[in-house]
Amino acid sequence: MDAFEHLVSEILWLEGYWVRSSVKVDLTKEEKRAIGRHSSPRWEIDIVAYRARDNRLQVVECKSYLDSGGVALAAFNGSNSKAAERYKLFTEPRLLEVVLGRLRQQFTDVGACRPDPEVRLALACGKVRDKDRAAIKQHFQDQGWEFWDESWLRERLRKMATMGYENQVSTVVAKLLLRG
Repeated sequence: MDAFEHLVSEILWLEGYWVRSSVKVDLTKEEKRAIGRHSSPRWEIDIVAYRARDNRLQVVECKSYLDSGGVALAAFNGSNSKAAERYKLFTEPRLLEVVLGRLRQQFTDVGACRPDPEVRLALACGKVRDKDRAAIKQHFQDQGWEFWDESWLRERLRKMATMGYENQVSTVVAKLLLRG
């Protein structure tokens, strides 16, 4: 797991989720055909988090992009097919339906969640192209997805800084940088 995924995982843990990273989704041959990827290996999701109190599976794709131009609208609105390749779950509706359906079944079958969990898709990103921020947020809202940008991350890091001691890198760094 990379550092950015680890940070997002720690935030979700503190929000009451059980967290797994690099989750492989075991698609059947029929499902692979349905998404047009007959010989596809198992699909991998950056983070899957489960919160029992509301029977929610949170599916999170992570893109830090800290030293780049940031997440851009072109990746989601069809104007840049190369950029869209990095966001397949967000740009291919049939793929999203099949992968999330199989994930729900897979987690239910092994007892990792209660039957019929709510499944929500989110993008966690460390940097967003400023001129595209409002449009991306609106697009995600229209789709029923969650968009976790720098402000979402900072808000949670500020909360970490006020909590009791946790022996986690993110919490220690938050305390060092944000206290006093």
